Amino acid sequence: MAVSVFAPASLANFSVGFDALGLAVQPVDGTLLGDLVKVEKSTGTDGNRLKVVGEFAHKLPSLPEDNIVWSCLHLFNEAMADAGFETQKVTITLEKKMPVGSGLGSSACSVVAALAGLNAFYQNCFDEKAMLKMMGQMEAKISGSLHYDNVAPCYLGGLQLMVPDGQIISRTLPDFKDCFYVMAYPGIEVSTKAAREVLPDNYSRKDLLAYGQNLAAFVDACHRQDKAQAFAVLQDVVAEPYRQSLLPGYEQARHYLLAQGSLAVGISGSGPTLFCVCDQQERAQELARWLQDNYLQTELGFVHICRVDDLGARTIED
Repeated sequence: MAVSVFAPASLANFSVGFDALGLAVQPVDGTLLGDLVKVEKSTGTDGNRLKVVGEFAHKLPSLPEDNIVWSCLHLFNEAMADAGFETQKVTITLEKKMPVGSGLGSSACSVVAALAGLNAFYQNCFDEKAMLKMMGQMEAKISGSLHYDNVAPCYLGGLQLMVPDGQIISRTLPDFKDCFYVMAYPGIEVSTKAAREVLPDNYSRKDLLAYGQNLAAFVDACHRQDKAQAFAVLQDVVAEPYRQSLLPGYEQARHYLLAQGSLAVGISGSGPTLFCVCDQQERAQELARWLQDNYLQTELGFVHICRVDDLGARTIED
């Protein structure tokens, strides 16, 4: 038996919701923007094995025990043992389609695809909540703090709001189905750890009020499907003012994209990927071409026009 699971890219924070909002995205041209994990029973005398392939495989540690997918296997097997389930020796193949340090939830893609793949291989021994908690635990190991704004949308799909309830974790918000999200990865890396270190330890009362009002207004607008209000308040007062210095060309691109009719522009996750929102595909295509010419910095960079990915992690037929 072999099972393959794809986990899509995600746009964490969504400007207005630092560590509280995440959006799963998929390119309109059908490109699989995310990671793919295949789990199959090891043959003969082989024990557990990990293979890493794909465009960005060279960016990952060479030793299996240093790879987050290997850690996922151990965590999952421990959970299986605690629940009284037997495990088999498996071979896991990670097809690393996502650039590391891109701000598109690269580590979350690997974690979600690996754990969801293992759960599917064992006929779904664990429910959605248990799986999400395991995914959050692995993400915390990577970034140093527990936050679900990448793993929740990557696993569940859609627009996810993190809630302060360990039993619920995340709520799905209504999103805007007619919107296009232009994602531009310039081809350089920004680590989540480094992006967090540039943030201040304390914020002013003015910033706290602005953050709370903007996030509340955005959630309200989502439920009322008020697109104008939703994107009018899509302002980042928590991270963007401090992180934009890590993103060459971001400030200039932001001014241009807004002047050309983007509904909103922001940093995806901790960067360096930039996103802009349009409600017309023709405009999205025009801005994608401009970003291709003016925001990318290396041959690894790319631009994708995306819609919301409502499916999240899912099995893929070989």
